[in-house]
Amino acid sequence: MFMVSQMGITRDLAEFCIHSNYKDLPGEVIDKAKYFMLDFIGVAARGSVVESSRVIYELIRSLGEDPKGSVIIGTGMRAAPQYAALANGASAHSIEMDDVNNAASLHPGVTNFPVAVGIGELAKTDGKKVIEAVILGYDVTIRLGKALGPSEHYGRGFHPTATCGAFGATIVAAKIMGLDESQMINALGIVGSMASGTMECLGENAWTKKMNPGWSAHNGVMAALLAKKGFRASSTIIEGEHGFLHMGSGHPSPEKVVDGLGLFYEIARTSIKPHACCRYKQGPIDAILKIIRENDVNPQEVEKVILGILKTGMPFVVKPEEKKCAPKSLIEAQFSMPFGAAVAILYGKAGLEEYIPEKWESPEVKKMMTRVSCVEDPELEKDYPQKWPATAEIRTKDGRTFFARIDYPKGDPENPLSWEELIEKFDKLTEPIYSEDRRDKIIKKIQQLEKEEDITNLTTLFIKD
Repeated sequence: MFMVSQMGITRDLAEFCIHSNYKDLPGEVIDKAKYFMLDFIGVAARGSVVESSRVIYELIRSLGEDPKGSVIIGTGMRAAPQYAALANGASAHSIEMDDVNNAASLHPGVTNFPVAVGIGELAKTDGKKVIEAVILGYDVTIRLGKALGPSEHYGRGFHPTATCGAFGATIVAAKIMGLDESQMINALGIVGSMASGTMECLGENAWTKKMNPGWSAHNGVMAALLAKKGFRASSTIIEGEHGFLHMGSGHPSPEKVVDGLGLFYEIARTSIKPHACCRYKQGPIDAILKIIRENDVNPQEVEKVILGILKTGMPFVVKPEEKKCAPKSLIEAQFSMPFGAAVAILYGKAGLEEYIPEKWESPEVKKMMTRVSCVEDPELEKDYPQKWPATAEIRTKDGRTFFARIDYPKGDPENPLSWEELIEKFDKLTEPIYSEDRRDKIIKKIQQLEKEEDITNLTTLFIKD
């Protein structure tokens, strides 16, 4: 067990990360690192075809590609590691299928893995070091999110994936690059001045939410590179009077940053998304699908749908109601609970095939959305954010009423996707990008990542066929 000192949270985190080694990691935690890496590569590869990703690629081309640089997943491009991290983080967040930690209410993979891939290639590091670095990056990212409190941080307009993710990304880069304790502290201090990201990005068909984790990954690389060159920064960036915790929350819980360091790893408490939308929609969609499948409810029979939604999720997926009931773009559909409910009822799923213009423009979908209402339920708040429960009530035209409550949506650690189900998700996402042979090679190499002596043997496979 790591012993917390009186030197300060920033120093304690750096000391813990410096002295943590692959050999000390539990086998199930190592397995989770590989599990989430496969998920990340899948969502990043599929995100490479999204319009917002292509704009970032155009910018990188104009700045200058680097044939010897880091791979941009799902493309034939390579670039300097900070630019590759930007591109890969943005693409992985663009389809809303990246992993989530419930307690911190953020997406850790999209800021940590872009750095592991980019800096890992630069350093030609081995698979064990990548696993080690990513596990620590997840820990720092999630612990900061928990310490801030999701409702507090979101309430101030911040995007915790971006803000907390910048610190995790820095740890990944610093660990792979072999920074010493003083350099790692400086790197954290540097990135503290770069940690940003706003939830105002949900309006007006903006693309900035997709970019946020990529920018955090970019900044994590830059912070570590600057620190290695000797750039100095605050050693109390997390806990200081004007530090990250006090800036990002009115009621922070600093003890949550270091509580249980080394006793448990947050990556093991992280979720996978099966549906192509905001995490706050996953539980309600599962509840709808449970009712439909167990009771053989025909969509034409549905008269009314009442969904119990977590209070923190209401501003993201329910309000303003007039806008959420009439999505006009991909991001508006991804964050519309009425739309997610409608396609789940009509098509029995809410995957990428449902999040397309033909669906949100469909008269049938529009009509079903008018039958959906969302309410806050105090009962759901009792265990939040450790649990993200949801309820669904479906009333039919012939007077029947069906109810379901979901405490652990599919993909949660308590209700996980198996490796087989994860591989199925990966194959489905990457089929347009990689051949079957390429997909099989990626899967096998990631499952045996600890045996890779040079990570570039794996990352080369991430280039589009």
